[in-house]
Amino acid sequence: MSGTVNGGMDKGSIMDSEDRIEKTVDIYITAEAVRDMKHKKDTEDINATTLKTAQPTGSDGVKIRSSRAAVVCLVLLCVLLLTAVTALGVYIHKTGANYAEERRQLLSNITNFAEESQLLSSEIANLTKEKQWLLTNITNLIQLNVQFNQEKNELIKFFQDGWIYYQFGLYYVSNETKNWTESRRYCTERGADLVIIENRQKQDYVKKISNGSDVWIGLTDSEVEGTWKWVDNSTLPSGSGFWKQGEPNGGTDENCAFSGSAGLFDYICSNLLKWICERKNIK
Repeated sequence: MSGTVNGGMDKGSIMDSEDRIEKTVDIYITAEAVRDMKHKKDTEDINATTLKTAQPTGSDGVKIRSSRAAVVCLVLLCVLLLTAVTALGVYIHKTGANYAEERRQLLSNITNFAEESQLLSSEIANLTKEKQWLLTNITNLIQLNVQFNQEKNELIKFFQDGWIYYQFGLYYVSNETKNWTESRRYCTERGADLVIIENRQKQDYVKKISNGSDVWIGLTDSEVEGTWKWVDNSTLPSGSGFWKQGEPNGGTDENCAFSGSAGLFDYICSNLLKWICERKNIK
């Protein structure tokens, strides 16, 4: 009996132990399940909150889309700006290179222009000098032409009045008689003077045109007795050989000279004689 009792007790104890183990397992499984469910619920709550936060309302969506469009536009604008800056940089580089070349060419042209301008100024100065020289010469030629015409007309008049041309001089032999002073006045009023005899050839020419007649000449010692001077204030040297032998011999009474066939004579200035006028340097 005791064995039965022990066997029954052992069996009962074993069953009780199994029941406790099963209950413990069930409690553990239940606890695990509760934890899993709680974790799942917490996860779902978190996801729901996240989704709620992530999924905006209608107005928030519009704002987000507008923000996204603005960002896209900003990015596109940045791209366009970058492209424009790049293109502008390339253009500026090319333009700068072209500008440098144009500047160099312009400086070269300016230098050439300055040289040409200097050369032109020099040529203008030379032309101005030549022009002035030509104007001066033209003026001189005009004056010479006028003078020539005047002298030509005078010469024509002189020739018409009986003047004679000889060795660049004009000579007039009067047909009337005057004293020495009046004879000289006649000559000076016509731009001439009484004839001066410088040499033998001239003395022979005076004798020739006067046909050996006695004629007043431009010689007197009225200022200083014995000092015979020509009308150009030059002095006739003593012993010149122009006087007739024994002349001059009139002293203070005979202070004027005339030319005769035999040579020069001193004579009284108030006496009347023909005369010879001379106008020199006729070319």
